[in-house]
Amino acid sequence: MEREPMRIREGYLVKKGSMFNTWKPMWVVLLEDGIEFYKRKADNSPKGMIPLKGSSIHSPCQDFGKRMFVFKLTVAKQQDHFFQAAYLEERDAWVRDIKKAIHHIDGGQRFARKSTRKSIRLPETINLSALYLSMKDPEKGIKELKLEKDKRVFNHCFTGTCVIDWLVSSSSVRNRREGLLLASSLLSEGYLQPAGDTSKAAAEGLSDTPFLDLSDAYYYFPDSGFFCEGYSSDDDVVLKEEFRGTIVKQGCLLKQGHRRKNWKVRKFILRDDPAYLHYYDPAGGEEPLGAIHLRGCVVTAVEDMPDTKKHDDDNILFEIITANETHYYLQAASSTERTEWIKAIQSVARTGK
Repeated sequence: MEREPMRIREGYLVKKGSMFNTWKPMWVVLLEDGIEFYKRKADNSPKGMIPLKGSSIHSPCQDFGKRMFVFKLTVAKQQDHFFQAAYLEERDAWVRDIKKAIHHIDGGQRFARKSTRKSIRLPETINLSALYLSMKDPEKGIKELKLEKDKRVFNHCFTGTCVIDWLVSSSSVRNRREGLLLASSLLSEGYLQPAGDTSKAAAEGLSDTPFLDLSDAYYYFPDSGFFCEGYSSDDDVVLKEEFRGTIVKQGCLLKQGHRRKNWKVRKFILRDDPAYLHYYDPAGGEEPLGAIHLRGCVVTAVEDMPDTKKHDDDNILFEIITANETHYYLQAASSTERTEWIKAIQSVARTGK
């Protein structure tokens, strides 16, 4: 029986149309031998498939000056396909996995993620999946916290020290050294994710171990609803009773109008249930002026506005494309704030209702 190709990576990207200069959100699936793209995540059949054998990938791609974080895939027939990620780390992760898949298929090898079991000689009796479920147990597992570092707040995460403490106290390992090896395996297999510069640098090989037993190295469970936000100077409070969801992030942004294309400052409040980004008059008022439905949306950074006059010289813009392909353009106060808004919106778009 023929084995189905492994799904290496999947998620929403913005893809350029093959015929016209149109960019649309697509659910993209990277397989061992090709890339499938779907109009929506729930679709059963792809809109198209790009074979990887004989292909080459180019990143960064500067063919489209107004679009950031674009990479180009050139197939064997010299046809180019362009994709846009939401932020730098996301683009680099896609490019890294696509390069690896191309290398393996051109060499006649099967794609395989680096396994930690062999390198650290983990006993085969250890069931990482079962251990992961124990770590997530609401009563006896690792407690998710809200942690602050470098003027950022990390929600639904925990420290590397907490992980090792739990592994030792639960008798999963005999000592902290074994705990470090086991936590590195959990990280390598995707059961833990790094949050923040310290843990991400270690996971990328810039430390002696991929996992850090430190109180300032943060990690999270991949399905926990983790998000990071910066401190906001906006002290206005909106009553949460108006909506069911928790406020994930709030602050002021510039928003472009749909009809007159003029820009106005709006106060935005991002909630996780339902998955909406509501915007208000910053001068006051409890009723929202409007809302952007985020479920199934794609959000990306952009350098400039298409077909409109630039707002000012410091365009720190991002674009939200909703599931019904409505485009919203917003401007943040800094590149750091833009990245934080993008990541927060992505988190709500994936987990919100």
